[in-house]
Amino acid sequence: MINKKRVTASFDGSFVVFLIGMRVNEPLKVHKWLPVVTAMPRMIKELYRQPELGFLNAEMWFSRTTVMVQYWRSMDQLLDYAKNREAEHLPAWQAFNKAIGTDGSVGIWHETYAVSPGCYENIYVNMPPFGLGKIGSLQPATGGRQSAATRLRGG
Repeated sequence: MINKKRVTASFDGSFVVFLIGMRVNEPLKVHKWLPVVTAMPRMIKELYRQPELGFLNAEMWFSRTTVMVQYWRSMDQLLDYAKNREAEHLPAWQAFNKAIGTDGSVGIWHETYAVSPGCYENIYVNMPPFGLGKIGSLQPATGGRQSAATRLRGG
């Protein structure tokens, strides 16, 4: 449901924003990029089934370069998942390195940000619950919460 009001989201405590994606460099090599494309949905299903792992939510966009924004409770939980031999990630990462490695056909990337309370800002207008607004607490962006600067200062 679309919320037509201006709202802002807050989250109790610290959290991690993990950006991850891939880029198809050689579109005709479907045998190279299709396994990479299909690996992420398996991981996300696993993470939603096991909230104790620390994964909170994800949003994804598809194009030649895909982008997924993930929210995690802590850096430790994200890193533990990445190294877990029983989880979906490590076998997918090993398969990527074996099948593609540095041959240039498919690019992968990620960026990780630890976010402390008071060090982030957001606004949502005419949007369904999205991003931090799905996992945090939504409040009207009125009064002291109207501008990005005041939201960053704890308005």
